[in-house]
Amino acid sequence: MYGKAFAPEYQGALTTLSVNSSLTDVLAAGAEQLRAAEEAGEHGEAARSGLAVAEAHRRLGQVREADRAWKASYRAARDADDLAAMAWALWSGGTLARQRGAFPLARRLLGLAAELGEHGGDIVVRGYSLAGLAETGRIQGDYEAVARLHEQLLAEARRRGEARHTVWALEGIAQIHRNSGSYDTAFALFEEAAEIAAGAEDRRGHAWALRGLADIVSVRDGDTERALALLSEAEETCRAMKLSGALAYNHKMRGNVFYRAGRYPEARALYEQALDEFRAMREPRGEALSRLGLAKSLARLGRDRTETAAELDDLAGVLERIGLRHAREMVSRAQAELGVEPAGATR
Repeated sequence: MYGKAFAPEYQGALTTLSVNSSLTDVLAAGAEQLRAAEEAGEHGEAARSGLAVAEAHRRLGQVREADRAWKASYRAARDADDLAAMAWALWSGGTLARQRGAFPLARRLLGLAAELGEHGGDIVVRGYSLAGLAETGRIQGDYEAVARLHEQLLAEARRRGEARHTVWALEGIAQIHRNSGSYDTAFALFEEAAEIAAGAEDRRGHAWALRGLADIVSVRDGDTERALALLSEAEETCRAMKLSGALAYNHKMRGNVFYRAGRYPEARALYEQALDEFRAMREPRGEALSRLGLAKSLARLGRDRTETAAELDDLAGVLERIGLRHAREMVSRAQAELGVEPAGATR
């Protein structure tokens, strides 16, 4: 049995905040508590409220503000000699680094966070940091290296009855199976994640699970309308909670669904919308994936082949620099699908 989902990143005076609290509400409450803690010289409380501020900024796509906030939280935790609070700040910074596409920095910060969490006796931040390392590897397409860690973290979360972490692990494993072509297994895992998230009132986890289900329903079953309905349900949550990143990925997936259905004008519009959203958040992975979908849609709508070839070549270089192995393979598949040769190819 799983209890109600909770948000361990909301600490100190902010523990009353729900995992489903609107991010704008979290930011307002966190900023108010942070000011009070700083005025009172309470370094530990400043670190904890600063963590909530950093996470709200990050999830709202406010990168510069999030970067300043996690570093300030870390300094306050260090002044308080609180290893666990230092670990949480590093976890936030590592998660932000991954969101920005700075994968080596993400791994370094998350690794330090896991170590400090263990030394500080906080098994939750240790688990979250290890999960962050696993997710970083998964996003980069290094499935063999992180699949076992995902399974380990899933077992630990199940044993402790932590619904939110169980949902995260299930979704990560599901995504690995989906990207490896095991659609039935992926669907079952996303379905379990959605069920647990709904029961635990984890609306964010539920929205991500619905997005995963929509993807499988579209690519495996060709059921466009059901996929769009699942994405619409997820979008309601994203808007209610101000989940800017999740909303942008929802729109990008909606573009995927339209593209697979041959509805290219609609796909183009969604990819353009997602691209604008990711650029506003300075989220390079989402931006590159949206560019890829847009390039494919424009090619289907009659764009000049040389322009398509140049766009895909540029995207291949971008993804190579970022270090996104799976996404780089997607570009190669797009070149083959559209019949354009990569730069340097011999005839």
